[in-house]
Amino acid sequence: MRNKAIENDDKQNFNIAFDQFYKSKQLYETLKESGKKDSANIGYILIMMATIQQVNGDYYGSKETVTEALSYVKKNSVYTAEINNRLGIADKELSLYNDAIHYYKEAAKDYSDPIEKLGPLSNIAPIYIQQKKYDKAIILLESILRKKSLSTKSPIKNSSNIDNLGYAYFKNGADEKGFQLMNEALRIRNEAKDTYGSIESYLHLADYYAKKDLQKSDENALNAYKAATKLNSVDERLEAFQILISNDHSPKTNQYVQRYFKLNDSIIKVRNNFKNKFAKIKYDAKVEKDENAKLRLEKAQNQLSLQKAKYLRIVFAIAFVFLAILIVIVVRYYKNKNKAIEFKTSYMTEARIAKKIHDELANDVYNVIAFAESQPLSKENTRENLLQKLDDIYGRVRGISRENNKIETGADFTYSIKEMLSTYKTNERNIIVTNLESINWETINDTKKITISRILQELMVNMRKHSNASIVGIKFENNEKSIAINYTDNGKGFEKASIAKNGLQNMEQRIQAVKGTITFDTAPDKGFKAKLSIPK
Repeated sequence: MRNKAIENDDKQNFNIAFDQFYKSKQLYETLKESGKKDSANIGYILIMMATIQQVNGDYYGSKETVTEALSYVKKNSVYTAEINNRLGIADKELSLYNDAIHYYKEAAKDYSDPIEKLGPLSNIAPIYIQQKKYDKAIILLESILRKKSLSTKSPIKNSSNIDNLGYAYFKNGADEKGFQLMNEALRIRNEAKDTYGSIESYLHLADYYAKKDLQKSDENALNAYKAATKLNSVDERLEAFQILISNDHSPKTNQYVQRYFKLNDSIIKVRNNFKNKFAKIKYDAKVEKDENAKLRLEKAQNQLSLQKAKYLRIVFAIAFVFLAILIVIVVRYYKNKNKAIEFKTSYMTEARIAKKIHDELANDVYNVIAFAESQPLSKENTRENLLQKLDDIYGRVRGISRENNKIETGADFTYSIKEMLSTYKTNERNIIVTNLESINWETINDTKKITISRILQELMVNMRKHSNASIVGIKFENNEKSIAINYTDNGKGFEKASIAKNGLQNMEQRIQAVKGTITFDTAPDKGFKAKLSIPK
């Protein structure tokens, strides 16, 4: 059964392989119960199952599976090395970079062969680059390349490290040296017909040319896309599209945008289906194993399964709301005439909301799923606890929705502005608005009204988070050719150098999209001022 699973895994028949690995694990566990212990095979099978889950995007599930394998393998062995390496891969994909580095270093410790130790250490370098720690990446990669040059004559084994070293040099400002190394790595990969490796080289070169020669950047991005398509490597295809869209150099940019979102939606659905199938395989195997148990226990398990499915549907419905919010925001921003600036603004807005969802809700949703799977839902107080958790998540989803809902641009525009600003008024904070009605808003187009409303909202959010102001003044001025808005508060202020960190950079993107200007004036303990000017 194990050997059949390996064959199907090699053929990328992941559903079948996962099912066969799981059944094989159960058979090995039966041997263990009868005294014929074979823990090494169980540990190996769990590592293979975790690998399949990672290939299909189920990183949380893979961590759970590979952690289970620890109890079946010897410490400080090739098995624990692979387990730590898999934990490092999962945390890297989940953007838990410091945890990933820790696991890669632990994996290196568990290898006895000095050359095998270099494998997981090589995985640390791209994380350093992602963290913009280019000097550390360069030192690590040069050390690895020196050691590998003493032990192997195969250049293909070093091409990835050479490419990453060149990319680190380029990102660190040494463009010429970085370019030479990246080109050398691509040459090695092409000569060895390493199609998968060439994707990384093309993407790095596309990034290199992005600020030097947009046509060459597009050519490399398209080469990466073609190679990734040939190998059905979805993540790399999405990355190539991101570069092409960011370059905004081709008349096909809009087509790239549409294909990006279509491909991204498709892979989300496929990976969710894989996660559900993996869960179903485990569940079905458990049911088969417990066929001879008492009927009452079997009935209770079936009822628990139905309850789990019900609560999971609620969680997936909440996730659908998240996705709908993101799509609405992106579509709204694509209507702007200045497409290059408008796309950048839309991207920043989407990233901000995605970060908010990730920081505030993603872990809670995951914890609710874990709670539903681990607690006896037949108990009244447990069900009430779960419903309370879901209700809390739902309330915060509504809060995010309200922050990004449709803005009134008709006759009630001034009323909606006042209503929005009033939500930030408290017993300790006074909001003073002057001359709002002095402007003939009917002559101002909807895009500019939306921009004004969003910027005011972001100013208020920034004030509430950072300034501790007790008085906020917002004054509108109606000039011949423009609308001026002066914002002042008596908060604690901050250094001008930290403006980007305080979330104000997104306002600049918004104001540029309608060809307006915005300036900030602030200093510690001197309050905060912002002046907006939008042409009529």
